[in-house]
Amino acid sequence: MATTFVPAPAAVPGPSRWPPGASFFKFRRDPLRFFVDAQRTYGDIARFSIGPQEAYLVCHPDWIEDVLVTSAKKFHKGVVLQRARRLLGNGLLTSEGKEHLKQRRTIQPLFHRQQVQRFAEAMVKHAVRWRGSIAPHATIDITGEMGALALAIVGETLFASNVQADADEVRDALTGAVQSFGVMFLPGLEYVEKLPLPVFVRVRQARERLDRVILRVINERRHGTSDAAGGDLVSMLLAARDPENPSEAGMTDAQIRDEAMTIFLAGYETTANAMSWTWHLLGGHPHVAAKLHDEIAHVLDGGEPTVEDVPKLEYTRAVIAESMRLFPPAWTMGRLAIEPHTIAGHSIPAGALVLVPQWLAHRDPRWWPEPEVFRPERWAEKSERPKYAYFPFGGGSRICIGEAFAWTEAILLLATIAQRWSFTPVRPPQIEARITLRPHGLRMQSVPR
Repeated sequence: MATTFVPAPAAVPGPSRWPPGASFFKFRRDPLRFFVDAQRTYGDIARFSIGPQEAYLVCHPDWIEDVLVTSAKKFHKGVVLQRARRLLGNGLLTSEGKEHLKQRRTIQPLFHRQQVQRFAEAMVKHAVRWRGSIAPHATIDITGEMGALALAIVGETLFASNVQADADEVRDALTGAVQSFGVMFLPGLEYVEKLPLPVFVRVRQARERLDRVILRVINERRHGTSDAAGGDLVSMLLAARDPENPSEAGMTDAQIRDEAMTIFLAGYETTANAMSWTWHLLGGHPHVAAKLHDEIAHVLDGGEPTVEDVPKLEYTRAVIAESMRLFPPAWTMGRLAIEPHTIAGHSIPAGALVLVPQWLAHRDPRWWPEPEVFRPERWAEKSERPKYAYFPFGGGSRICIGEAFAWTEAILLLATIAQRWSFTPVRPPQIEARITLRPHGLRMQSVPR
C-alpha cells in the first residue's frame, strides 16, 4: 500500500539571534519600521525574538484570517493584553475561553444597533458644543482636543454623567495608562514593575485615579443615588444577564468595573486617534476635504446630523475608512499560541507570540493600489482583495464589540465639525506606536467655513 509523503513544516526565516537582544531593541526603537523591514526582507512570515519571547510576524491576509478566525482556538491574547490585566482587570478585552464567550453574550445587547442609535444624540450634542468653543484661526493641538471631545462622549454614554468635572484628572490618567503599554513588552516585567520607577508609578496612579471615578459611578447606580435615568452603559451592565442563563446573578461591582474600564479606555483612545488622523489627512488633501464638505452640505442641508443621516453620508464614511487604513488605531494584534500550529507550511511552536499587523496589511501594494495615497474614492470601487487586507477592528470571535458604536460616532463627529470648520496643518505629528497609533504634536489652524 502506497504511503503519502507529508513534508515536515519548514523553519521560519528571520534575523540572526546574535547579538542577543538586537531584534528587540530595533523593535522597541521603531516598531513600524521594524515590521516593514522584516516583511521586505523575509516575506509574509518572519521570526524574531523579544527578549526570551519567540515572536512571529504574519502578514498575508489569508494567514491572518487563519490566526484570528479559522484556528482561533489555538491562540490566546498576546503578551501585552495579558499584562494589561494590571490596569483593565479581567474584562472582555483580556478574558479567555468560556469566560470570554459568556461575557460577550452578556454585553453584546448593550451594543446592538438600537442602543447605539440612542447614543447618537449625545455624540452630536458634544460635537456641536466643541465646534462652538473653537476660535477662528487658532492654532490647536488636535489630538488633545479630540481626546477631550471623546472623553465627554464616553463619559455621558458610559456613565450618564459629566466627567468634565473630573476631566483633567481622568485625561491625565488615561494618557498615563496608554503610555504604560509601551513597557508591556519588556522582558522580566513581572520582576521590576513594583519598583518605584516613574513608569510603574504612573501605571499604579492611573489605575487608582480611574477606579475612583468608575467605582463612584457604579456605587451611585447600584444604590440609586444618581439622577441618571438608566440609559447609560454602567446601568445596563448592572442589569445585564447571560441570555443562556438569565436566572444567574448579575455582575459584581468588580466585574462591572473591569468591563467599564475596558470600554472607557477603548472608547476614549481609539476615537481620539481616529479623528485626529482624519483631520491630519484632510488638512493635507484639500480636494478630499472639498468633496467631503459638498456631501455634508447636500445631505444635511444646514441642519445638525442625526443617526438617520449616517447611511447617507457615504463619502464621509469612506474618508474615515481610508484614514483607518493608513493610520489604524490598533496597528497590530498579538496572539499567543497555546499549542503547536502550522501556517503556510511553517511551524509555530506552542508559547510563541504571533503578531498580525494592520499597519502592513493596510498598506500592502498587492491589495491596495498606490497604498500610501489618501484616496477615499477607492472604497466605492469593486475589489477582489482578501477580507483581512483590512481589519481595523480585529476579527473573529474577538472582533471589537463596539464597532457599530465607533462607526456611528466617527461619522457624526466628522460631519458635525466639518460643517463649521476646516483645519490646515501647522506642524505634522510624530507617530507613537504604543497600544494604539497615536499622533503626537499634531497642531493645526482652525479655518471657519
